[in-house]
Amino acid sequence: MQRLDTGEANFARRLEQLTAWQESLDREVAETVTAIIADVRARGDAAVLELTARFDGLQANSVAELEVSQESLLAALERIDPAQRQALEYAAGRIRSFHEHQTQGSWQYHDDAGNLLGQKVTPLERAGIYVPGGKASYPSSVLMNAVPARVAGVEEIIMVVPASGGVLNDLVLAAARIAQVDRVFTIGGAQAVAALAYGTDTVPAVDKIVGPGNIYVATAKRQVFGRVGIDMIAGPSEILVICDGTTDPDWVAMDLFSQAEHDENAQSLLLCPDPDYLDRVQASIDRLLPGMERADIIRASLAGRGAMIRTRDLDDAVAVSNHLAPEHLELSVQDPEALLPLVRHAGAIFMGPYTSEALGDYCAGPNHVLPTSRSARFSSPLGVYDFQKRSSVIKCSQQGVQELGEVAAVLARAESLTAHAQSAWLRLKK
Repeated sequence: MQRLDTGEANFARRLEQLTAWQESLDREVAETVTAIIADVRARGDAAVLELTARFDGLQANSVAELEVSQESLLAALERIDPAQRQALEYAAGRIRSFHEHQTQGSWQYHDDAGNLLGQKVTPLERAGIYVPGGKASYPSSVLMNAVPARVAGVEEIIMVVPASGGVLNDLVLAAARIAQVDRVFTIGGAQAVAALAYGTDTVPAVDKIVGPGNIYVATAKRQVFGRVGIDMIAGPSEILVICDGTTDPDWVAMDLFSQAEHDENAQSLLLCPDPDYLDRVQASIDRLLPGMERADIIRASLAGRGAMIRTRDLDDAVAVSNHLAPEHLELSVQDPEALLPLVRHAGAIFMGPYTSEALGDYCAGPNHVLPTSRSARFSSPLGVYDFQKRSSVIKCSQQGVQELGEVAAVLARAESLTAHAQSAWLRLKK
């Protein structure tokens, strides 16, 4: 891992070079995705079948054959190891409990003139969840995307998951059953995003698409945004750990590994005022890394985008963190409550040495779908609010419109919108 020091004259430039991530818009990928979306829009199910056969090697006579029945989901739930089922159900319960605290109700009030004003909160009718497939399996992503949608009151949840060569992962299907997903289709890639956005004879169009995917999926989500809502365009995984030098260095090394093992572009950063402690963590990394299952990926990630940064003090460390707005922020210090008020930008904040980021990924309760690439400056974790929309409610009384209409007419004429002015003026008592 690189070593940086906030006291260095060129620190800002080195930090920018290390953390810069601009997912280049690959023109060839964009053109391919554009063509796929156009094909699905034009030919619907036929295009989905052909593209699924081409990219996933999954042959079917109809898209209906690519739908997984509720009976199959239940069978998968009953097939998995009892300990895995218990873990999924436990995690789902905690995720549900946390997100129930996010629910918002409609509200109204009357002003002094008797006008009724308010907000009507309505869940989305239909949400689409994209779950990566292939060799990887992400049942946790199923729970994190589907459970808050269900808590929000979404009427129908549609899940798409690629099944390369027809191979389905029982854990993913079991998670879909636990999370009460309504329909599951074994399609993936840009064609799945297009099917969810525009609908086909078999796949219903949704109002919003959430969930992670590869560059083709991310590009497709970007292109269909506006036709449907999307959660975010996520970059590589990130973790930033702030230490005061008291946490077991093996714990910190493994926390850094936990994000680095995602892929070579993941970023793991450690900030601490104590250079001796940084040396101890480096020694832990050197000792533990050879025994990791994904050692090659971790090594490449730490070498290319990882760093240990010596700061002047813990406040200085938080200032660097606020600049970077990390996806995951660990305050691995004895008094994390003292630092929490200083934190302005982070997707999720893990407090104290016992709180590893991995707990948040699976079962703590808060959502693990988090903003990356400094977007935590203006974005929030996925939540119930992403599956609800708000409508303003206005009802004027005869008395109330006299004042409001007068003001509206004055402002409308100032904007040279005379029809607006007349619309308000006609309702006034002459």
